[in-house]
Amino acid sequence: MKNIRDLSQIPDSELPPAKEDFRNTFQWRIFRIMAEFVEGFQFVADLKRPVAIFGSSCFDEDNPNYKKARELADLLVKDDFSVVTGGGPGIMEAANRGAMESEGGGESVGINIEIEEGERANKYMERSISFYYFFTRKVMLSFSSSGYVFFPGGFGTLDEFFEMMTLIQTKKIPGISTVIVIGKDYWEPLLKWIREDVCYKYKAIREEDLNIVNVVDTPQEALEIIKRNFEYKNNN
Repeated sequence: MKNIRDLSQIPDSELPPAKEDFRNTFQWRIFRIMAEFVEGFQFVADLKRPVAIFGSSCFDEDNPNYKKARELADLLVKDDFSVVTGGGPGIMEAANRGAMESEGGGESVGINIEIEEGERANKYMERSISFYYFFTRKVMLSFSSSGYVFFPGGFGTLDEFFEMMTLIQTKKIPGISTVIVIGKDYWEPLLKWIREDVCYKYKAIREEDLNIVNVVDTPQEALEIIKRNFEYKNNN
């Protein structure tokens, strides 16, 4: 195991240089991917009642969504859930901060990503792990959690939103039947397009797939849905 873990620390700049024929380097990249999966699954294996919270990295503490994410995390850990985020700033920081500063018993956990400008880890995590590859990180966020909550966000948030929607639609995540989005003013235009165009006009998805999303405005509404989902998952 030690050798695999060591391989995960090798930066791409130190791997064999890229050639026109990728077969000269793919073995090293496979080892690194394997190392991230092994270390990642070990990291998330013992999380207690985890809930993943997603959203923009651009919001500061004066933003209403930041305040709601912080409140939701506080409610979750008081109900004995752990809070899992992408470990960065914005909504992620707000959720980790709400969990860490709460009087509840849940953990504040970060599953971070390394990007060109460096790892942007917030300071409110009790436990954290960092990944080079986005796809390994997303597997850990989906595998580790008993619920998914999305605040307004950019491309990364929307990518994760549609990924979780697809995993639930195709029943690749057992026991979880819904994702929760907070902020009707942000999410309703997108959900209206999915409902009226993707589903009814083009029939690209089934009508029942529309039920995967629950849209709410308050942290308390989100908490009640999460609790119902957790009970459903444990009973199936």
